[in-house]
Amino acid sequence: MSRSIEKTALQAASLCGLFLCILAGVWAWQAGLLTSQERLQAFVASCGAAGGLLFVAFQVVQVVVPVLPGGLGCLVGVVLFGPVMGFVYNYVGICIGSLLAFAVARNCGRPLLSLLFSEKLIAKYSDWTEQNNRFARLFALAIFFPVAPDDFLCYLAGTTSMTWRRFTAIILLGKPLSIALYSLGLTVLFQQITGWLR
Repeated sequence: MSRSIEKTALQAASLCGLFLCILAGVWAWQAGLLTSQERLQAFVASCGAAGGLLFVAFQVVQVVVPVLPGGLGCLVGVVLFGPVMGFVYNYVGICIGSLLAFAVARNCGRPLLSLLFSEKLIAKYSDWTEQNNRFARLFALAIFFPVAPDDFLCYLAGTTSMTWRRFTAIILLGKPLSIALYSLGLTVLFQQITGWLR
């Protein structure tokens, strides 16, 4: 019964977060921030250093409490702060969030996965954990290339015997390429969409 209540509470928190993101998106659209990259960047610049810190915090939270696709955050970072600082903020926020997700799973254990993720997703990747050496290799490949649910895999890794040292090395060395690919691909798509809306 307690587990059911916890799962309902987490789902409600995720829905609330998604609703707040939608409201923010509607506000930004009405203010013209989503149809003009220059106007959006000017708005963020007016926030000073707080803008960067808030975005890093957002990236940390969206990894630990998955509400939006991670690739969307990468796009927002590049659009708001440019390709260099956007990449830096994305990298720092996602790496911190990944380490926190690993720590939470390490302390709470495998039952936490069922509270945060669907059973279908858990079943799809559960075979990876049957052999720890195999899991480490598959996990590293998944982090290096943007083809798998990274947030979930960070939680899953926390339920295995993977050491902190190995996990941290994989995250720090593997994330740059996937973040860069997400950022580049989604930025091109964003520029095409905003071009059509003008």
